[in-house]
Amino acid sequence: MGMTHVSAPSVFESPLVFLLKTLFAPVVASGVFLASLRFEGYPLEGANILMFFLVFIVVSHTFKVTRLNDRLTARSFFETAFDTMARWIFTLAVVALLTYVAGIEDFLDEPGFVVWAGATPFILLFGQLAVGPMVRIYFRRYGDHRKAVIVGVTEMGVKLAEAIRSHAFLRTDVLGFFEDRPADRTADPGDLPVLGRTADLPAFLRQHEVHAVYITLPIARQPRILELLDNLKDSTVSVYFVPDLFMTDLLQARWDTLAGIPVMAVCESPFIGIRGLSKRLMDIVGATVALVLLAPVMLVIALAVRLSSPGPVLFKQRRYGEDGEPIFVYKFRSMTVCEDGGTVTQAKQGDARVTPLGAILRRTSLDELPQFLNVLQGTMSLVGPRPHAVAHNELYRGLIKGYMVRHKVKPGITGWAQVNGLRGETETVEKMAARIRYDLEYLRNWSLWLDMWILLKTVGVVLKQKNAY
Repeated sequence: MGMTHVSAPSVFESPLVFLLKTLFAPVVASGVFLASLRFEGYPLEGANILMFFLVFIVVSHTFKVTRLNDRLTARSFFETAFDTMARWIFTLAVVALLTYVAGIEDFLDEPGFVVWAGATPFILLFGQLAVGPMVRIYFRRYGDHRKAVIVGVTEMGVKLAEAIRSHAFLRTDVLGFFEDRPADRTADPGDLPVLGRTADLPAFLRQHEVHAVYITLPIARQPRILELLDNLKDSTVSVYFVPDLFMTDLLQARWDTLAGIPVMAVCESPFIGIRGLSKRLMDIVGATVALVLLAPVMLVIALAVRLSSPGPVLFKQRRYGEDGEPIFVYKFRSMTVCEDGGTVTQAKQGDARVTPLGAILRRTSLDELPQFLNVLQGTMSLVGPRPHAVAHNELYRGLIKGYMVRHKVKPGITGWAQVNGLRGETETVEKMAARIRYDLEYLRNWSLWLDMWILLKTVGVVLKQKNAY
């Protein structure tokens, strides 16, 4: 998701697909530009020719490798829409700057340019959504397919098989698994067969012209892996090792080098380098705008809280922030108590501690408006895993595997779990575990466009007023 794209063709991807992804945006954008000029009757000479080549070059660098969705879902549509619009706005800014430098800025006022600027992003968007399925159908009917087998009926192996089979662009047919362990000690292979033991693999490769072997055995089985690799030396099959590391909740996994030594990031914050800077800028701008617009509302709420029940206007509670550091989170007081000790009881439906005004504030999430101050302070973000009371953290970190990984980043005012129905009380360990799964999924797939999508969905969730007591 988001704007993270590879800049070189994958060895698993057809060169035709990579070429299409690379040329799609610049060809479409420059083609629409040419069509708009001809439609308005402008001659192809002078500044018009210069602009044509300028558009092709700028779009080539802005879009780089275009996302082509071979399976259209609501999520993929909005992700692609956000990505396309954001890149197009940046493209227009660069083109405008370059025309100014070239001394042809008057061209920006021409009707042909206006038509091109308004129509192209929509043509790009719907073109991407149409071309992806067309390429998928083509490869299914006419493309050359590779045959592959997977060694190890592990969670990673099953996920790998599902991923390969769901991406037609990979042009790979998974024949099945090889595994030495009995079925009661392996993951569920689904509808794929277990073709034999690892000792049977060399003979199977010779008989069925298999192109690729994916090894998904746990790293702990190194001797078996080395033996298997030794047995495969007498074949021309491509061999890939896919380590079974899902138990570690990989966050933004990537290869890097440290003083020339290759290292793999297993658990790392997604907000490193320029990504962290872009998220922080989004937080500052978003929180500032929100506080300016909502200042009158917050003043009215503060006065109402003060007059409706005894106690402070703002309630401060200790939470865990980034890297598990303690922070104070601000809220408008909505209860008759201000619990912040070793035991904190979550609010429940019909909770007697909630004031009449507090019930309204909690149901509409207006009690959390002061957290925009936390965002400006830098202790919270607009979007991220919701902060839990310290007492709840200490309870659940011993009950839910990977619970504390969510604290690799700043907590958020809203989050991926909350817009997926896990807002409010988590009265069971299972509900909290589900929330944590969404939090970790957010960290693995973060992008600015995912943050924007979550913020938009939050508005709908708040208006529905579910699960907030």
